[in-house]
Amino acid sequence: MRRVASGIMALAAVVAVGACTSATPREPAPGQAEFLVFYANGRQHEAEAAVERAGGSTYSAETKLGYLLAGGSGAGFEEAVGADPSVVGVSPDRQIGFATARPRTARPATSETATSETATSGIGSSGRFPDEQSFTKARGEPLAGRQWDMRMIGADRANAKAPGTKQVLVGVIDTGVDGKHPDLAPNFNRELSRNFVTDRPKDDYGETLDGPCEASDCKDPVDADDDGHGTHVASTIASPINGIGIAGVAPGVQIVNIRAGQDSGFFFLKPSLDALTYAGDIGVDVVNMSYYVDPWLYNCAANKADSKKQQLEQRAIITGMQRALDYARQKGVTLISALGNGSTDLGRPTVDKQSPGYPKGDERTRQIDNSCLNVPAESNGVISVSAVGPSGRKAIYSDYGEEQTDVSAPGGDALDGEGVKVTRTILAAAPERVLRAAGRIDAKGEPKGADVVKDCKNGVCSYYQYLEGTSMASPHAAGVAAVLVSRFGKPGRGGLELAPATTEELLFKTATPKSCPTPRQYVYKSFGQSETHACEGGEADNGFYGHGIVNAWKAATVEP
Repeated sequence: MRRVASGIMALAAVVAVGACTSATPREPAPGQAEFLVFYANGRQHEAEAAVERAGGSTYSAETKLGYLLAGGSGAGFEEAVGADPSVVGVSPDRQIGFATARPRTARPATSETATSETATSGIGSSGRFPDEQSFTKARGEPLAGRQWDMRMIGADRANAKAPGTKQVLVGVIDTGVDGKHPDLAPNFNRELSRNFVTDRPKDDYGETLDGPCEASDCKDPVDADDDGHGTHVASTIASPINGIGIAGVAPGVQIVNIRAGQDSGFFFLKPSLDALTYAGDIGVDVVNMSYYVDPWLYNCAANKADSKKQQLEQRAIITGMQRALDYARQKGVTLISALGNGSTDLGRPTVDKQSPGYPKGDERTRQIDNSCLNVPAESNGVISVSAVGPSGRKAIYSDYGEEQTDVSAPGGDALDGEGVKVTRTILAAAPERVLRAAGRIDAKGEPKGADVVKDCKNGVCSYYQYLEGTSMASPHAAGVAAVLVSRFGKPGRGGLELAPATTEELLFKTATPKSCPTPRQYVYKSFGQSETHACEGGEADNGFYGHGIVNAWKAATVEP
């Protein structure tokens, strides 16, 4: 499966289980910056020699993925090392990512941020939902009536028949997971969860990045999420049926937090590689990746608009992430990614105005083409997910493309109909601490707007937030994949195993086919403006919906 270019995403992590090995470990020299030097197969020693000739030093090597951790200094270090034929890419070991929950355009009410009905106006959907009382009774969760997304994919019925098993592990590679949230704690695997990120108060320019550290060593505990994005994702996948709040697509599986995102939403490249390696090594069955690897929204191996150093960095991202994805997939991990929120036909990208996205302020406009890749959505072996709103139409913000879209899922769209309504987006768990910090709940713990919902049981209250984006669509697909692994996986490695190719085949087979709209040139209108997205392909596979909208009920009932 090949892809090319995508919208909004990012993440990272470092492995605790022997990711880095080297026969000649050395300490970086004082004043040297750190780099990841990716070498061609079998050419590690040649790459080490290239680093030394450039005046640098190699202090460890990750042999699983084929790169060196090296120290170097001077303006020409990267170019000098990259000129050696044994080297295929060189990247600074720095923050390079952005969570898809963060707005990247000025479009009203379409970014993955909380959207309040009282604060916005314009075009949205009818807001009609199934009768909340009867729907809640059917699912047994107090807020089930607000989950139009679960009804759309049949999860309300599938929960009872095939909720998933604790033998299945779903890794959330994101900003963290609030493992103490009442509606996540029963399914949260604290023992296997890892935080591979050290908070950084300021960025390279001295501007505020993560802000003051919450922990003395600037490393948050494994059950914390100071952003909220990862908690929302985890909740959609596996909030349990426990009489609290909502239920996820696969309420019986376990969530493993593989935290990679900074509090600010940025991520390191190396931790991203190590997160995938870790997922493969511990036997994770499915990972959700609602991110792209920055600083490049589109990674171009040989764009003439970029300097040699920038080209080497983008080659490193393309090569390194593909190796990490391949490693995880070979270990049995099904890889699922959000497609992106740029309203772009990924088969025909022309301009990138958002790269390099870190540090903030370095962005510039450059011409690109279809040879440029969004990573990981367009990397090989990844199932990429577009977003739909309550009516079933492709969400206005969602990227698309006949080659790039594999399946679609509810991601929400506040503009899907008349007016703007936050309840057309996706409701899932939110950390109370994050909501307080953002001013979304008052001193008494009461929500300040329609974007936040409070649910209490036996004196314990939990919070939920409405968000929209392909980040919200992707975990629906991950949940369905977890249901499939639960049903068809065979015992192995302490849990269940199902080949990723088989999981993918079943995910496509059980999706509900959806044709392109008529006319295929679909016009979105909002706030007095309009834009047209062209859908290509047939009902069985097209650029808006891929093989169709994921279907939890079919996954729960399909015969092998």
